[in-house]
Amino acid sequence: MVGKRTLVLGASPNPTRTAYRAVCLLSEKGIEVIPMGIKKGEINGIPIVPAFEPLKDIDTLTLYISTELQKEYYDYIISIQPKRVLFNPGTENPALSSLLTQHYIQWENACTLVLLSTNQY
Repeated sequence: MVGKRTLVLGASPNPTRTAYRAVCLLSEKGIEVIPMGIKKGEINGIPIVPAFEPLKDIDTLTLYISTELQKEYYDYIISIQPKRVLFNPGTENPALSSLLTQHYIQWENACTLVLLSTNQY
């Protein structure tokens, strides 16, 4: 899926985490994926970049951090101007959703793994 460059915010080198599985599935589907997290390591050979790494040309940002932790990322998310933000189950955030809408960034409450598994990504 060319042009779907995806940032996974909340990535972890722990293979039991959902974000880890998302990075793997995105990569398997041929989507350029950038895992970002506070823990160093890699996922399927893809290095986890540190939080707040300056990035460009992000199509989708998929969230795997709690609503409370998202607050410190508001400015960062707006600054990288993703085309859309996916709020995975448990990450839904009306305050951030409203901010995204104000900045003309699309968002949806949806599970990345389900979207990928059903070819709706």
